[in-house]
Amino acid sequence: MKKSIFNWSGGKDSAFALYKCLQNNEHEIVSLFTSINYETKRISMHGVRSELLNKQAELIDLPLVTISLPKETSMEVYNKIMQTQMNNFKLQNIEYSIFGDIFLQDLREYREKQLSKVGMKAVFPLWQRNTTELINEFIDAGFKTIVTAVDASKLGKEFVGRVIDKQFIDDLPDNVDPCGENGEFHTFVYDGPIFKKPINFTKGEIIYKEYKAGTCKEFKDEDNKVEIKNFGFWFCDLIPEK
Repeated sequence: MKKSIFNWSGGKDSAFALYKCLQNNEHEIVSLFTSINYETKRISMHGVRSELLNKQAELIDLPLVTISLPKETSMEVYNKIMQTQMNNFKLQNIEYSIFGDIFLQDLREYREKQLSKVGMKAVFPLWQRNTTELINEFIDAGFKTIVTAVDASKLGKEFVGRVIDKQFIDDLPDNVDPCGENGEFHTFVYDGPIFKKPINFTKGEIIYKEYKAGTCKEFKDEDNKVEIKNFGFWFCDLIPEK
């Protein structure tokens, strides 16, 4: 089997991609790999506490490797941190890095380019799948997931904290991808066929966070820069239960 690490966000696309990998038995998953905001001790973008991330890894029965990232970091610094970690994986004879991305071509090219620098290859088990079919297959397989963050420019506060089911999909506006593949929403998976048992938690407060405008480099061309407007997210805190 191909020795691999799995890029784990704690959300539905990660969970379903891992499920598919474990089914086809082509890759030996050495560990899950996740980035954590070292100030908040939460999964980057998803806003999920690291205690719940650790519980996921425990109940999936796979080791977990994390890296800590500053709250605000440039692409240059991010790439250096990631390259150092990928080199560490390469020293363990790990050749492949698996992602749950579905159809963002620029992001795929960026990942492939960065991994090629250390002699690793990217794998995308869900690539170009129809996202409506994918989310329904995910639900039908028995996965349970809750929305932890929504882009306030795409969805209202009422969507955060909801469990994703068929009604949730029906309620989404037409301009929102059913899998949130354009960053419209992020999730936390707490049960499903890859878990030994469900993860217990309670819903905490819902808060709004606005992020300042800035400048970032595009994935496909590190020399080009694109201006980013202020943007806001609604977050639902999830509190681990003993």
